[in-house]
Amino acid sequence: MGESGMLHAFSIEMKSKSHVRHISMSDESHDRVLFEGYLGALKELSLIEGTVLEVKGENGVLRIDLTEEELRKMLSDQEHSLKQST
Repeated sequence: MGESGMLHAFSIEMKSKSHVRHISMSDESHDRVLFEGYLGALKELSLIEGTVLEVKGENGVLRIDLTEEELRKMLSDQEHSLKQST
């Protein structure tokens, strides 16, 4: 991960395939891929080296290339959008 620029790479690591709810790869769905599962109770949220958001759950880990600045901007934009709609 890292070095991906605007591509925002991600990884999902599950402790067991029993925690994976659904995986779908279909040629008929315009190259869409769906991965669903259960991270379980959330244990930790961290920013690794300022560039990778890591969400650890009992059943697995989700990582995405996302800087702290990008995360803050997205949260701020979302908050601003919610305030305007009320």
